[in-house]
Amino acid sequence: MAGQPFELPEFYLPWPARLNSHLQRTREHSTEWARRMEMVTPGGVPGSSGEFAWDESTFDSADYPLLCAYTHPDATATDLDLITDWYVWVFYFDDHFLEHYKHTGDLAGARRYLAGLSAFMPTGPSEHVPEPRNPVEWGLVDLWSRTAPSMSADWQRRFAEATRNLLEDCVWELTNITQGQVPNPVDYVEMRRKVGGAPWSAGLVELAARAEIPARIAASRPMRVLTDTFADGVHLRNDLFSYQRETQQEGELNNGVLVMETFFSTSTQQAAELTNDLLTSRLEQFDNTALTEVPALCDEHGLDPDERARVLAYVKGLQDWQAGGHEWHTQSSRYMNEHVTATSGAPVLHGPTGLGTSAARAFSRLRPGLRRRTRQQSHRPFQEVGHLTLPEFFMPYPVRMSPHVDTAREHGVDWARRMGMFDSVPGVELGGVWDERRFVGFDFAHCAAMIHADANPEALDLSSDWLAWGTYGDDYFPAVFGASRDLAAAKVCNDRLSAFMPLHGESTPEATNPIERGLADLWRRTAGPMGTEARRQFRTAVEEMTASWLWELANQIQHRVPDPVDYLEMRRKTFGSDMTMSLSRLAHLDTVPAEVYRSTVVREMETAAQDYACLTNDLFSYQKEIQFEGEVHNLVLVTQYFLDVDRWRARDVVAEVMTARMRQFRQILSERLPRMFDEFGLDDSARRVLLDHAESLKDWMSGILEWHRKCVRYTEAELRRHHTPWAAGAGTPPSPSALGAALPEGALTPRRRLAGPTGLGTAARIAAPTEATGRGPRGTG
Repeated sequence: MAGQPFELPEFYLPWPARLNSHLQRTREHSTEWARRMEMVTPGGVPGSSGEFAWDESTFDSADYPLLCAYTHPDATATDLDLITDWYVWVFYFDDHFLEHYKHTGDLAGARRYLAGLSAFMPTGPSEHVPEPRNPVEWGLVDLWSRTAPSMSADWQRRFAEATRNLLEDCVWELTNITQGQVPNPVDYVEMRRKVGGAPWSAGLVELAARAEIPARIAASRPMRVLTDTFADGVHLRNDLFSYQRETQQEGELNNGVLVMETFFSTSTQQAAELTNDLLTSRLEQFDNTALTEVPALCDEHGLDPDERARVLAYVKGLQDWQAGGHEWHTQSSRYMNEHVTATSGAPVLHGPTGLGTSAARAFSRLRPGLRRRTRQQSHRPFQEVGHLTLPEFFMPYPVRMSPHVDTAREHGVDWARRMGMFDSVPGVELGGVWDERRFVGFDFAHCAAMIHADANPEALDLSSDWLAWGTYGDDYFPAVFGASRDLAAAKVCNDRLSAFMPLHGESTPEATNPIERGLADLWRRTAGPMGTEARRQFRTAVEEMTASWLWELANQIQHRVPDPVDYLEMRRKTFGSDMTMSLSRLAHLDTVPAEVYRSTVVREMETAAQDYACLTNDLFSYQKEIQFEGEVHNLVLVTQYFLDVDRWRARDVVAEVMTARMRQFRQILSERLPRMFDEFGLDDSARRVLLDHAESLKDWMSGILEWHRKCVRYTEAELRRHHTPWAAGAGTPPSPSALGAALPEGALTPRRRLAGPTGLGTAARIAAPTEATGRGPRGTG
């Protein structure tokens, strides 16, 4: 294998690579431009600035014009020149940063240097641009002046932000290197998007394809997922090809293969296969989003034909980039690519020809994706999985308890009754979604008393009620809309909720169900004292949580086990963690600058805590969700299907992710948060607010874990009380006249189940309890 540390895996290549006809012209242009910017000099001798430079052979062999000609096959000659100059600049920046800061470990110097680069991308006419002094700054000034005039202010803002992320989050990489720390997989995927620059590349796709995304949909989930999956595909592919150079020559620790190798304690070859599996899954997620979510998004926002054409051109441009980027990696001297055509299924110019051979090659390019898609859609719901023995939990923080818990319990039952949470609702007539006995067993006041141990009685009541409302909504949507698979009705229900959260005291419609009634009451009690901006941010957090319930329904309708990255990122919303944390932030908008809350350190601190709490729920609720509710939204199940392992190994992987996130949380608190205080020059009051926020996250995690340990919601006895045998398909339901005596209080009724899905796959579901119920996907014990 000529020294390669692993055989490159079989890549999923769903789109063909094409080459731009202006390649040769752009090669000549880019060479002249790089020389003029002193990025390339004879012999690599530093130019007038004294900074790092490439020699001509290094620059020529990397062939960045070939990358751009492959990734932007339909760009005009002028646009291809401009885009190629951007890529020359970004690769030069990467090598320049490696030479001057990564190799030297100069973290303080790197922060100062990166902080100054944003000034060379002004998004307003009055912004001052400093005098550039080195090739990175010369190139950025030239590129921005040639790019900004042809794009809208919205695009300039988004692209400048992506560029800043690309530059500033290099400090994250450098911090890992200086501390000898390989990141955990969750943190790596999210941070790699920014530091790897693919969102930045997506912005250039808009430019090259003349496909600027309409501003009103740019921040939507479908467009964000397209960009994120594109980014993950680009970066994970790059990690496979660059592993040898980065780990053996550059001392790099931020590589997806190394991350997998370290986290799973596996061989390099197995880590490469895992990385490629994740790459395939992300490309599958891209396709699924483009086909199922983007058309509905265009309809929802009433995009005109020109806007729809731009969105489609953007999707096609991202596909072209993936295909062309892979082809360039197979040819560039920058990467490990020996034997890639023999192992990856990439197009070859030799070998058998004739009838059937092109189809065989095409199938080999698609085979990994077909395997992944088949596995994602092979889950049989309502399997008898039994109780999942829980692992040991790494929880370093003690549980604290409010003295007002008993009064909050009394208030909570009364409030839920007044909101109608124990009443029948359309679609769940007999027994309702909840009954009072279940609600008392859920004991939301107990949870609130631990996660807000210092709250006064009124605040504790409010916290308990928010927990009850969010959980009720999470149960209401699948009960009312899931059985009938009525996503349209669910969307209408969700769209109405914003009207119950007025920003300026507008009147609200009459509530028609417990969700609307509860939200109207909670909004009045919570948002009343807030300023307009705080209300707007909080409403957005609530809207994102309720919209995530639609995402869950859509996956259920598709009978699709989610992609692991998409699942984790949406899980924070379905759990309501973003909404909960926004309350803590919004109380101190005047004390802590907004850019501090948006910083990498605070963002990673919060998401680490969120993931720990969300995955706690997944472990405790596995039997409830998989066996009794036919769910697919549980990381244990997602891990089973992604890694093709049994539930016991999947359970251990989830526990290991939780431990990794907790260790990351503690490391942020002890090391990175104090440094951030100094970097932002925060005063004592702002520091105190953020330290208090960190303490509240400790209570939040420990309280949620303790609540799960004590709550009856996840016990088998409660699950069997609520879900009758005939509702699961076993035995004969009693006659209607006997229902009153036969049904336990709040049981899942035959009517609710009979309203369920029909068609392909439902026969297996009905038969499941009477067949070999222990069988699951391959490898499930």
